[in-house]
Amino acid sequence: MGKLTVRALRAVLGVTLVGTVFVQAGMVWVLVSGSDPEDGSLPLTPLRVITVLGMVSVQVAVVCVWRLVTMVRRGTVFSHAAFRYVDGVIGAIVAAALLWFAVTALNAPGQRDDPGVTVIMGGVGMAILGVALIVLVLRTLLAQAVARDVEAARMQAELAEVI
Repeated sequence: MGKLTVRALRAVLGVTLVGTVFVQAGMVWVLVSGSDPEDGSLPLTPLRVITVLGMVSVQVAVVCVWRLVTMVRRGTVFSHAAFRYVDGVIGAIVAAALLWFAVTALNAPGQRDDPGVTVIMGGVGMAILGVALIVLVLRTLLAQAVARDVEAARMQAELAEVI
């Protein structure tokens, strides 16, 4: 990856991390202070808690991607250490999907007249789970690359012994 790409990605990740912390702080403040600016038509407290937890899942994914980018720049991404960060991304995406399903369940009673909204929201949750599956496939590719890298190192060491 080029330096410009890494810098741009890190800028996006940094803004995302700061933004999620800002949203979390606002949500926690509203929960703790009891100052509800809405009219109470939705179950806002559960939605705010889900929002805070959703931001945690985003933050976990951001930190894991940051670490993976660092490993790519150092040329150490094809190692077993990378799996912990890829697993962190997968876990964060699955957590986000589960939280989205919770939002869908909270929103469903208000959509009795138009159940299509709930179906669409369920479809979005399935799409989020699909992203987790895509990252799982990429993890499998990483595992194959690591195995080949280890095998190549072993063969190179054997060749060095022969020579």
